[in-house]
Amino acid sequence: MHTSSTYAEVAEGIRATIAAYSQALDDGRTDDVVATFCADGVCEIPGMGTHAGHDALREAYSRWKPRRPQRHLVLNTHVTDWNDHEARAVSDVIFILQGESGWAIQLVGRYHDTFHHDAGRWLIHRRAAEFVP
Repeated sequence: MHTSSTYAEVAEGIRATIAAYSQALDDGRTDDVVATFCADGVCEIPGMGTHAGHDALREAYSRWKPRRPQRHLVLNTHVTDWNDHEARAVSDVIFILQGESGWAIQLVGRYHDTFHHDAGRWLIHRRAAEFVP
């Protein structure tokens, strides 16, 4: 793909968005989670449905606010292709939750993301999660 952005610039912008999403999600800051998505952004999570647009995303994420300390550890992010307006990335995710006996892994999976570049930042256009049984 033709682009004036370097791989490093795109990858770092995408990693910043993923970090902002994960930290806001784990802190229960719904509006900040929604702000990481395009206005017509979509999130598909197995067992939790598909939610499209800021209003639907806000409603869904407000129901998923944490009741106990949690962390989404997103790593191994690989930007697979990009241009100045769109990029795709795949990331591994591990979800841990703090219980009475300490932290425990709740699930392991992968995010398949499409990002759009808007006003100087990368926003999630589509996130499809898959989990390892």
